[in-house]
Amino acid sequence: MKRAGVVGGGAWGTALAQVCARAGLETVLWAREREVVEGVNAAHENALFLPGVTLDSAVRASADFVDLARSDLILAVAPAQHLRSTLQGLAPQLGAGAPVVLCAKGFEQGSLKMMTEVLAEAAPGAAPAVLSGPSFAGEVARGLPTAVTLACPDEELGWKLAQAIATPTFRPYVVQDMVGAEAGGAVKNVLAIACGIVEGRGLGRSAHAALITRGFAEMTRLAVALGAQAETLAGLCGLGDLVLTCSSPQSRNMSVGMALGGGQSLEQALAGKLSVAEGVASAPAVRQLAAKLGVEMPICRAVAAILAGEAGVDAAIGELLSRPLRDER
Repeated sequence: MKRAGVVGGGAWGTALAQVCARAGLETVLWAREREVVEGVNAAHENALFLPGVTLDSAVRASADFVDLARSDLILAVAPAQHLRSTLQGLAPQLGAGAPVVLCAKGFEQGSLKMMTEVLAEAAPGAAPAVLSGPSFAGEVARGLPTAVTLACPDEELGWKLAQAIATPTFRPYVVQDMVGAEAGGAVKNVLAIACGIVEGRGLGRSAHAALITRGFAEMTRLAVALGAQAETLAGLCGLGDLVLTCSSPQSRNMSVGMALGGGQSLEQALAGKLSVAEGVASAPAVRQLAAKLGVEMPICRAVAAILAGEAGVDAAIGELLSRPLRDER
């Protein structure tokens, strides 16, 4: 593999383009925003979404899907709720069996489908893979050590993809369980909002630790109900990503939760943010999916209720704390 196409010019897409270039791949970053394309090509910087990071000169930006036609692999980094339309635009440029690595984390609203299901419908000839794990865009772009999960049902292809994008500071670990990787990445964003609310409300580190632990149980239950292997969730794409996203205000989702816990409305919490907090869109889908599958997810249900304006923060917390005692499982 010699050429990589990265679809999505936000912070994470830009960071992954930097990874590909460092790995020795000829890299094209596709972005909708003209200022991103011009900034990357002229100044080697995405000043809109990832300011202050000098990009490798091998990264070239384009707003035309045609420039991705010769790519040996595609990393699809468009936000989850926009992935379908983006893939539909890209599909005519994909050859049969072209590897598409899905890097968005979430469930599609309305259809409740995972990103791999969206890919199968929007670009049915593509070979799917999922990249997920504890990774902040700024740290990855600056070359700080990062380990992630690369899930691919075709084990041979999974190893080829991992070897293509690996660098000394970016280490993909290969699994075959795409469902586990996807479910972990989607649910952790909802739980990060919950952890932010705990932080913003000043409920303490004990409550924070309990929420992460019980949230991990919810994540695992939903993933297994969807067909995942429980051990996948104990890895980087589940527990690892959950710990990172729930423990730092750098997390867009946790920062939204902190604002809500501090008394702001959802509109105020989101105001002025260019980057997408995927958990806001995923929470109602997670709640619906859990109800459909009969999976108990009280924390995620509470987050969805707060975001929908169905419950106040204190009322939702009170409901969680008044639940009947039960065994720990």
